Formats: sequence, C-alpha cells, structure tokens
Amino acid sequence: MSAIRRRKTAMEHDATTDPSTRPPAMAGSPSLGVPPENRGVVLSERSESKGDRSGPPGSLGRLRRNLNLRIARRLEEVAQLLEAQAGNLYRVQAYRRAAETLRRLPRSAAEIVRREGEPGLRRLPGIGESLARSIATLVFTGKLPMLHRLRGESDAELLLASVPGIGKALAARLHHDLGIETLEELETAAHDGRLRKIAGIGYKRLAAITDSLSARLGRVRPLRAIRKTAEPAVAEILDVDREYREKSASGALRMIAPRRFNPNHDAWLPILHAVRGERHYMALFSNTAHAHQMGKTRDWVVLYYDGRDGERQCTVITSQRDPLTGKRIVRGREVECLDYYCDTESASAPVAENREREPSLDHAASR
Repeated sequence: MSAIRRRKTAMEHDATTDPSTRPPAMAGSPSLGVPPENRGVVLSERSESKGDRSGPPGSLGRLRRNLNLRIARRLEEVAQLLEAQAGNLYRVQAYRRAAETLRRLPRSAAEIVRREGEPGLRRLPGIGESLARSIATLVFTGKLPMLHRLRGESDAELLLASVPGIGKALAARLHHDLGIETLEELETAAHDGRLRKIAGIGYKRLAAITDSLSARLGRVRPLRAIRKTAEPAVAEILDVDREYREKSASGALRMIAPRRFNPNHDAWLPILHAVRGERHYMALFSNTAHAHQMGKTRDWVVLYYDGRDGERQCTVITSQRDPLTGKRIVRGREVECLDYYCDTESASAPVAENREREPSLDHAASR
C-alpha cells in the first residue's frame, strides 16, 4: 500500500485545511479605488429615478440612452479583451451581441433591473443568464468583475471590505477561504451557510451583512432559492491548471500588465482562456500580496470559471504537506484531490505490474 493510500483515512478525518496552503488574513493591501470609468452608473440611475424634469424636453430619454451606452461600452471592452487574449469566440460574440442590444434598447437597463430583476434582462435579445447577472451587478455596484480581471486590476478584497461589518482582514479570509469575488457570491454564501462557518461571523454580524447586501444589491424580488452549485471535478480543474502552466512555461500565452504590485507596468502575467464542457475558464498566476510575500506568484494559479450557476473561482497550489507533498491540489478540496491521486495510482498500478511480469521480447526470442 502506498504512502498516499495509508494517509487517506487520516486525511479524511482532518477537517482543517493545511495552514501552509491557506493564506492568513492580510493586515492591508494597496487600495486601487474605483476606476473613474466605473463610477456613476448607480448615480446616473438615481438621477434618472428622481426624474429631473427641469431640463430640456427629452433629457430623461438621454439619461436612459447614456446609461445604456455606458454599460454597452463595458461589455464591448470585455469582448475586445477576450478577443485580444485568444478567448472563446462564442463568448466574444455573446458580449458583442449584448452590447448591441443595449445600444438599441429604448428603455433604461437599470429600470428593467430595478422593476423586473435579472429575468427582465434575460427577455432581451442576446442576453442569457450569465450576461444578465453581469449587467445587474454593473448597474447596482458600478463594477464588472470580469472586466477588472481581464484588465489585470481585480481587487475582490477591496469590494468585500466595502460591505458594513466586513473589514480588510475578514474580506481577505472570505476571498481566500471561500473564493468569494462579487457581492452576489457573498450574498449566496450568506444564505447557504458558508459565511456562518467563518470565525468571527456570528448571527448578529451575519444578519447585518445580509441586510446591507439586500439594500445594496437592490433586490426587486424575493431572493431566489439558493441552488447548490455543481462544482467541477478536481480532475478537470487540475487539467486546466496543467494546461496553463505548460503553455505559460513555453511562452504560448498572452501577457497582461496587472495594476497591483507592478510599478513599471510590465506585461508579465500570462492569461489563459479555456473551455471544458459548458464551463469557460480563465487562469492566471496569483498576484495577491500574500502570494508575493510567500514567493508563490509562479506557483499559485487562480482559476475563474462559469456555468449555469454563475461565476466561481478556485486556487490550485503545490502542496507542502504529506501525503500530497509536491502534488498540485485545489485549495479547500484536499480530500477530493487525495481520492483523485489514489484513483490515478490504482489505475496505473496494474499496468506497471504486468510490465514487470511480462518477459521482454528480446528475452523471449532468445529462448
């Protein structure tokens, strides 16, 4: 029996994650602030909702068109960056179709979100569930997380820390331990029980966070039943990780210049867009403060992926703890990774045994 299999049972009963693979809460990180081009979406919508009718005739209609055009420009930028980074052509076309729909839309997209929610957006031509979610997030928060990542300026911790009841340290834990990137993901985690498991979040703080999110996201309908997201198998995630690292090492990937920890604005960060079944993946080396402190900017790989249940993320690292020392694992899913390597080892063992038992062709010929 191998060392991996001997340690499997003990690993399954160890409910704690390897402390060496879980970044601790950071005392702070450089603040990027909100990019100027992302400010004002909510403000414009508020101006529209108040209906400043003191202006010239048609000014309200211009507000609506301008807001739609601003959203369309962001969707078009996503399409351009995806295309420049060799992203999936279908996604490029989908974002461009959605941008064109918004340019032609006589109603305000913000008004549709406020009154009808995401289902109202999905009724528009060329806008599916994922795009509707992105547009709603942009309307209510002024941010489009995917656009920030494509630009190399993502700072999920800053966004999470802006929620009352969540400081910088807690935001770092939520981002690293639960992989939460957006306010919608935070809201989902608040309702499916994951937030309650985080040290420091009691019932009162959880209630305050939930109330704040409900107000900030401007829910226009009862919170939909939380669906348990079908996570991709660790084998699939590790395969994308393998593809990313191999292509990065060979220089086959496009490079982007991250905004954080990059004073010279060098384009050093490789980015991969890949597809596995219905899921679209985007992979990058981690560019967090902790990754730099630990010297892991060429080891920790962050994968963003989406499917029918929205966008998620995970981090793949090289384990520093037995029995998985030296093997690539998905942080937070160590037991599943152990199963994966056990199964892989079991599948290859009979082949190796048969090769040892079978006489070589040269030996057989000599007899």
